[in-house]
Amino acid sequence: MTPLAAPAADVLRIVSDPHTAVFVTALPGGRLRYGYWRPAASTGGCYVALPTDVCEELRSTGRITLGTPVVDPGKTTYRVSVACTVPRTDRARAA
Repeated sequence: MTPLAAPAADVLRIVSDPHTAVFVTALPGGRLRYGYWRPAASTGGCYVALPTDVCEELRSTGRITLGTPVVDPGKTTYRVSVACTVPRTDRARAA
């Protein structure tokens, strides 16, 4: 399997954490926003955005998947999950 660059590996680590719910919001005009809620002990927490280009690369290569959409009038939200099986690269198949 091809190793991931640092940004993609970090995003995949966050998505694969069972205690972190990662979502993508599709806004009108096609804009996507990936992110999750990071709790903080004393202040409640904050919303953290993930790099859209990295998330889209992981999705296009089959490493993450989107769940059932929740449709609101102004947006559609999907739960982001790690794919059950990660596709192998051509190099890995040849070995």
